[in-house]
Amino acid sequence: MAQVVLQGVGKTYPGKVQAVERINLHVQDGEFVVLVGPSGCGKSTTLRMIAGLEEATIGTISIGDRVVNDVPPKDRDIAMVFQNYALYPHMTVFKNMAFGLKLRKMKRKDIRERVEDVAEILGITDLLKRKPKALSGGQRQRVALGRAIVRDPQVFLFDEPLSNLDAKLRVHMRAEIGRLHSRLKSTMIYVTHDQVEAMTMGDRIVVMRDGVIQQVATPSVIYDRPANKFVAGFIGSPPMNFIDGTIRDESGVLFFVDGQGLRLRVSKAHAVILEKYTDSRLTLGIRPELFSKPDQASRESGSTLLGHVEVVEPMGSETYVSMEVGEGVWTARLESDHIPKVNTPCRLKVNMSKAHYFDPATEESIGV
Repeated sequence: MAQVVLQGVGKTYPGKVQAVERINLHVQDGEFVVLVGPSGCGKSTTLRMIAGLEEATIGTISIGDRVVNDVPPKDRDIAMVFQNYALYPHMTVFKNMAFGLKLRKMKRKDIRERVEDVAEILGITDLLKRKPKALSGGQRQRVALGRAIVRDPQVFLFDEPLSNLDAKLRVHMRAEIGRLHSRLKSTMIYVTHDQVEAMTMGDRIVVMRDGVIQQVATPSVIYDRPANKFVAGFIGSPPMNFIDGTIRDESGVLFFVDGQGLRLRVSKAHAVILEKYTDSRLTLGIRPELFSKPDQASRESGSTLLGHVEVVEPMGSETYVSMEVGEGVWTARLESDHIPKVNTPCRLKVNMSKAHYFDPATEESIGV
């Protein structure tokens, strides 16, 4: 196990295409860190630079106490699990898992013991004599994991390893990898475009956009205190709702208004910060779960909004409601005992104490 440190690391491709821009990242020994962001944000390029499959244009990459910029991939003591499994089709599962150990010239007895031990951990002992073509997608992914684990590397690197699996199997494999990390206590860096994977798996999450790190924090901090509008909108399912408006002071009480009928009272905690933004344009962010059935108190306090229902999506214990608010469409996640009808007006209570505010020019968060 080892820490991984990136200092001012960047990658520029021919034609001055900037894939990664001078990022700094410190992954602690034994930590599970997830790199997440939309396609083309630079997360896989960053992982490949750590692995040595891509050369960093600038900056230093350290694994443990060693700078590895000029160290070939095979000598970095890392193991990588790919999206497409990358198994040798002509080899059995046992030989696939043992291949790297044979290259190290380990004794045959030691190889067998290690492969069988790891196969037992992953529940694939009965598959050791099969070839990849006789395995399901989930079984192939376990074999790919096993091939990485038997090497006992300092660092595990995962490049979207679950993206080829169906939804149910992805959930199962997420838990499987989480259990492996708890058992192995290894340093793991995991790349995904799926923010649900990021939130459920990582000790810390690195949110990237256009080659730049937007925020590095624990899942709870990323969700509750996003650094900017991009992070707030990317993390969360369904995503956060946004609307532009103005802070108004009405007899000493602050309200957020959009000029088209939306009028929401700013919470006391937010009012302390937003007082200096009176008459200024801001962006309000409301997560879907902050809506609920209105009561008399919320109506009187100015904590409700009126929308026009466009789509209702029952999800079992809860329902997603898409409604027109101002010039945009908002999504509310409601308990199934309060479901409005399509093409009808709908008034909902908004938990303004957990609202988010952003500077519309910089998109930076203005929070408590």
